Amino acid sequence: MSNFSSHSQIIIPEIIKNETQTALSFYPELKEVNIEVKFKKNIKKSTMQARPKVGSFFRRKSKRKYIILISEKFKITDKEFSTVDVPTDVLTGWIGHELGHIMDYQERSKLNLIWFGVKYVFSTNHIVEAERAADTYAVQHGMEDYILKTKDFILNNAGITASYKLRIQKYYLSPEEIMEIVNERDGIVPD
Repeated sequence: MSNFSSHSQIIIPEIIKNETQTALSFYPELKEVNIEVKFKKNIKKSTMQARPKVGSFFRRKSKRKYIILISEKFKITDKEFSTVDVPTDVLTGWIGHELGHIMDYQERSKLNLIWFGVKYVFSTNHIVEAERAADTYAVQHGMEDYILKTKDFILNNAGITASYKLRIQKYYLSPEEIMEIVNERDGIVPD
């Protein structure tokens, strides 16, 4: 794993520095990428969101800048919780998933990235494709333990609303699919 502590291109709030650096350590390809991690009051239908910064769409891949927005709070039934209060491994998994999106964006041309954004807004099938791709990047980079802990936290937490759980089941890889990717990555052939 790479050391990102001296990385000058990444801006991280101090309160989540350890979780972000742990997630980044699985992505050595992002070492020279400009990424800002920032808290936001509220993100609609999500806890985190990664995207190119405005104006960055039109830059070369090597010059793009990205932002990961993290909702300050999220709701479990009627109670609001601070995102930084979730278990460390869960937060690391969430950030790792968002870094998977940035890996995906890095491979796209300018036009493809713009078209990707348009489809994400208007197509449910494309959202599924994009979220599963981000999970896949994270797992292929060795983050399966964190991703599985994040899924377990959401899917097996009695306080999390059924609608949020359904969204996770609909848009993201299942634990079984994650293990299939791990086995494929590691060259393990099922019985």
